[in-house]
Amino acid sequence: MSQGALGKPVRRAQEWLNLHGAGVVVDGAFGPATRRAVTELQSRSGLEQTGEVDEATFGRFVAPMVDVLRQRLTASVSLADALVEYARAHLAARPREVGGPNAGPWVRLYMNGRQGEAFAWCAGFVTFLLEQATQSLELDMPLPGSVSTDALALQAEHAGLLLTGDGAARKITPGCLFLIRRADGDWNHTGIVTAVYDESFATIEGNTNDAGQREGVEVCARTRAFHGNPPKDPIHF
Repeated sequence: MSQGALGKPVRRAQEWLNLHGAGVVVDGAFGPATRRAVTELQSRSGLEQTGEVDEATFGRFVAPMVDVLRQRLTASVSLADALVEYARAHLAARPREVGGPNAGPWVRLYMNGRQGEAFAWCAGFVTFLLEQATQSLELDMPLPGSVSTDALALQAEHAGLLLTGDGAARKITPGCLFLIRRADGDWNHTGIVTAVYDESFATIEGNTNDAGQREGVEVCARTRAFHGNPPKDPIHF
């Protein structure tokens, strides 16, 4: 692609440029601002500064995603440990939305190609990590997984993996999923537990922010308290 190009491929290039800090408008039009952003990324990456998106430049765009997709485990570990390891690898790649609410290449990765305002992606994020971990360990998925938090909870309940009720949060352990319950039978956020402390636990979550909201824009590391509302229900594998 070069200056003057139009369409979806240009939008994809602009998304990746913004994920690398360019700040161009994602409009599908390869104009002078996009050309300048490409040239600057090529310069930082040691590539020929053509201002055109060739194979080497696109490879530089997607390198963070390619890295998190590689096999990371060289020895047999527990599924819980594998989930934590993959969650930390994704966090380090700084996945976030770009080009609109619940949009961009990271969202499409976690949501099987879906994107847009209707597609909150926290459940898709943990399902993707579960798929990566089980494939690495050559295990079957303990539950089918879903891009819906409610569906994920119901699958876990059917499989006998979901803990609810008084004291359930205290049974949270590293490598389990946690679900935030809005009401009986209604869950609206999920993430991976990475560590447990006396009164709190550490997490890595998709589609959140520093305030812990369910409709954020990125993958974040957070710390949540066991006590108080809303209740936190663990899924153990």
